[in-house]
Amino acid sequence: MSTMWQGCLADTDYFEMRSSGGHDYGVWVTTPPGYDPATTQVPAVYVLDGNWALGMTAPLIVTQRDPMQKIEPYLQVSVGYAGEEAQHWDRLRNRDLVPPGEPIAKELVDAVELGFRTGARTREESDAYLAELRDTHADAFLSFLTAELHPRIERDYGTATSGHGLFGYSYGGLFSLYTWLTGCTLFESIGAGSPGVAGEDSQIFAQLQKLGDSRHAAKLHVTLNERELLGDLPIYQNLTKNTAAVLHRLISRGEAVTSAVLRETHVTGLQASFLSYLRTCRAR
Repeated sequence: MSTMWQGCLADTDYFEMRSSGGHDYGVWVTTPPGYDPATTQVPAVYVLDGNWALGMTAPLIVTQRDPMQKIEPYLQVSVGYAGEEAQHWDRLRNRDLVPPGEPIAKELVDAVELGFRTGARTREESDAYLAELRDTHADAFLSFLTAELHPRIERDYGTATSGHGLFGYSYGGLFSLYTWLTGCTLFESIGAGSPGVAGEDSQIFAQLQKLGDSRHAAKLHVTLNERELLGDLPIYQNLTKNTAAVLHRLISRGEAVTSAVLRETHVTGLQASFLSYLRTCRAR
């Protein structure tokens, strides 16, 4: 990492990695202050949407030295997109973070069209965004994280053998829910911030129906934002309503699930959601 960026994101390395599926990813690894794997091995926390989330989440690694709010040591692995593709992260994430076969909610299409009408996206960008939602592969991306990236992190950074975490927000939160529901055993705690459960026909509900009587050992922490619920955008209203329905069903099963409502919007809630995950699932 350049000297300039090193000053902003201390103890952060960067590398690029091609998945077995042929996709290129940018990976930022932020180690705890004074980290020495020869003496102390710590678990990894994987944070999705690295191109966006890195600057708001990686600096919170200093919470491990906060005398008033002690967080269990971890190193952060932020995963995003590399090279020319990095500028298109907000649509490429649709391919990787959304479960296979996830329906495209009308409210989401309307939100994309609103973005076009207000100048937030061009017509080409809007069409490309929706196109990625028609062929989604969260299963392949989960396999990349667990079977390809994690072994490299283990080897290069000497991580602990257990205690790993996963955090995602928005569609990253949808991926977090999807991962928890698959029963993935790599992560002992999972944070799902404002998960993009946009419709009542989401694959998340189909996964819930398949759970049977088994219980998942991993902790799951879900956050929503007050201003999503009380605002006037149907896509965010649906998101909160459907996520609340998921929470109620999980709690009624006796699962290890916690939740919090934050006083944020969908855009401003990422950092607060990550901090809520750390405080709830990784406190000493």
